[in-house]
Amino acid sequence: MALISADWNPLGEVFYRKHELYTMEWSDLVDLNKFVVAAAPYGGPIALIRDENKFVRVQGATKPIIYIYSASGIELSAIRWNSGHVIAMGWSVTEDLLCIQDDGVVLVYDIFGTFKRTFSMGQEAKDTKVIECKIFNSFNGTGIAVVTSTYRIFIINNVDDPRIRRLAEVPGLNKPPSSWAIINHERQSRALVAKDAELYLVDHGGQYTEQHPDVKTTVNSFVEMSVSVNNKYLALFSDTGLLWIGSSDLSRMYCEFDTKSPSRPLQLSWCGTGAVVGQWENIVLMVGPGKDWVKYSFDGPVHMVPEIDGLRIISKTTHEFLQKVPAVTEDIFKIGSMSPGAMLFEASREFQRGSQRADEYIRMIPDIGRAVEECIEAAGEEHEPSKQQLLLRAASFGKCFLTDIQPESFVNMCQMLRVLNNIHDYKLAIPLTKTQLEQLTVPVLIDRLVLRRQYCLAIRICQYLNIPEADGASRILAHWACYKVQQTHVDDELVATAIANKLGDTPGVSYSEIANKAIECGRTELAIRLLDFEPKAAEQVPLLMKMKRDTNALYKSIESGDTDLMYTVILHLKEIMPLGDFLMTIRTHPIAHALYLQFCREENKEMLRELYYQEDNFQQEANCRVVESYGEERLEVKLTSLVAAQDAYTKSKNEWAARQTEEQVKLLKYQRRLEEELNRQYMDLSLHQTMYKLTMEANHKLAESLRKEFKVPDRRFWWLRVNALCESNDWTELEKFSKSKKSPIGYEPFVDGCIKYGNRHEATKYLPKVSQENKVNCYIKVGQLDQAAEFAFLQKSIDDLNIVQQKCGPMNRATVEKIQTMKAQLQTKR
Repeated sequence: MALISADWNPLGEVFYRKHELYTMEWSDLVDLNKFVVAAAPYGGPIALIRDENKFVRVQGATKPIIYIYSASGIELSAIRWNSGHVIAMGWSVTEDLLCIQDDGVVLVYDIFGTFKRTFSMGQEAKDTKVIECKIFNSFNGTGIAVVTSTYRIFIINNVDDPRIRRLAEVPGLNKPPSSWAIINHERQSRALVAKDAELYLVDHGGQYTEQHPDVKTTVNSFVEMSVSVNNKYLALFSDTGLLWIGSSDLSRMYCEFDTKSPSRPLQLSWCGTGAVVGQWENIVLMVGPGKDWVKYSFDGPVHMVPEIDGLRIISKTTHEFLQKVPAVTEDIFKIGSMSPGAMLFEASREFQRGSQRADEYIRMIPDIGRAVEECIEAAGEEHEPSKQQLLLRAASFGKCFLTDIQPESFVNMCQMLRVLNNIHDYKLAIPLTKTQLEQLTVPVLIDRLVLRRQYCLAIRICQYLNIPEADGASRILAHWACYKVQQTHVDDELVATAIANKLGDTPGVSYSEIANKAIECGRTELAIRLLDFEPKAAEQVPLLMKMKRDTNALYKSIESGDTDLMYTVILHLKEIMPLGDFLMTIRTHPIAHALYLQFCREENKEMLRELYYQEDNFQQEANCRVVESYGEERLEVKLTSLVAAQDAYTKSKNEWAARQTEEQVKLLKYQRRLEEELNRQYMDLSLHQTMYKLTMEANHKLAESLRKEFKVPDRRFWWLRVNALCESNDWTELEKFSKSKKSPIGYEPFVDGCIKYGNRHEATKYLPKVSQENKVNCYIKVGQLDQAAEFAFLQKSIDDLNIVQQKCGPMNRATVEKIQTMKAQLQTKR
């Protein structure tokens, strides 16, 4: 145990340890003294670019190169810089490299040096130039803050949605801030700006607040500041060598420490949240909140990367991790510890040696269950597999003495450590701790493995952890396929076959997304080949149209039977093709042709007529023109449409329709003449309505003339005129009309018309002329029940007498008796 804690350094009441993660592969190639270093947190990649401040700029000198390395110093990619002057680099939470130029332009690359996108910090930043930059983790992503040459601060809280905000001005600031930092609090990013010894907190709402930290020593200027990863703590370094440590809201001071350094540190960072670390040349000084300190020496310059649970220190030869010794690890391995975990660990070691003292240690443990949990938890805090094994072996040994075994925590820790150990491998080099992985989450780790194109390992981890296929293996395979199509040196057929063989019908994989990626890479034929494997037509068709394979898109939509999809393709074809070619195309597909006709009927009747014209379908063309004529307001246009319809009907050999259309043209002309003569509205009435209206208006001669002109049958005309005269109460003309000649429709309509419009007396005039078989009913209609009974008796019709009797009410008793007498007489004669 003493050996395990030999590298611990006390910092007040706690211990810190520093262990090597990797021996850097770049040790013979990279001199950190000549480079600006940007390393991503959570064991991310490292970007290097030549430090222009340490070289004399020469006109026409070669452009710098940005090198991207893994955490173990293996080169991943290199970017030959052909843009403006880079003043800062950093990494986003999605491990995109952000390169900020002095004109405010931000260029974004992936870890393989592939350009992704660009955006700007705004026109003012471009005009006035950027002199300083901070890249920080905001409440909703990765943020960027810049200071311009006019000493204004602009901030973006999320590089994926770059909305620029200008922070409030620091009063009296007429030179670059002596130091500044971004503090996130309550979902808002603020800048803490030092103007020499004065501190101001500014936000994007235009507000600034002067801060007054509790500093007991005289300070001329705060030349460096650092905010902890959780934004709760702040470290300030003054020009006098004073290191002030307190809360980020400056309400509390934890300590003031005199570093006795006349120069500002090259870096000032937090080691987790428990200590502040400053770097000067080859020295790293760690100071705790109780003024305790530890000094480390290095052979050359280093770069520090703050993490949530420690500090990564990158040098030319090594990559190390400095962290506070976890409490559970300290309990087990601290000299003289009597914690349950320490006693179980010692018992396990004695058992491995075959010593009987193992039994004595086991008996001394007051809580075996707690001891097992401590050993499991401590195993998760170790980086070296050998130490992990010792602790897990102790936990497994302790479980033998438990009656109620809960294996979940042991199994979960074994799984997590196996995942961590695999990603720690120097070839991959993602040196996450258990705490960092819990913060990062496994899905994000899978995304980072996919980003590094470690598809096989990502799938195996998903399978090992039983992650559902839709979120795990299927999604990873889709990313693999998208990467595969970017390999332009490989033949299309080989790529398509490889993807199909690997993916098959894996659930959750969209071949259309892969095909879309192939389109972006300019591999149209490969995209078409991949779409053959896509089972959803709704995914296939849009991409086929995007590739201008319109005929294929139409075929696929028809094959799917999806009407909406077919309409989408048809209307797309109509927009991009000449009309003749379009009609020829859909004519070869009967279903598409029928759908287009239906669309035209509802939305574009003119196009429907044109379509029929193109096809020499004269009958339907004529029908369209007739319908069109009813929608026109001008008579000349109506007549033109109808004449064209008549011609089309003639061509279709529909003589009846042609004749009817001709009659309609004649009627319209007649109606216009009537309107001109009578100054009344007749247009668009039917022939029947026109004659009816003329009769109602007592224009009998015009109605008669119209009847003769259009050869209206007598029966139809008599019905029309009788109803119109009755409705207009023109009883004199009705009587005159009844005497003009023998009625072809009989005289019952005269009786019915008079009764309908409330004139029973007038109806009685026509009773003598009513036919014998209808006379009884007519007498009943006018209310002459006695006469109806007498006529029925004369006709010797008992049935008619019964009908009359049924119509009699309580007031007609005499009539009823009379009818009964008549019925009796008729029955006697029989």
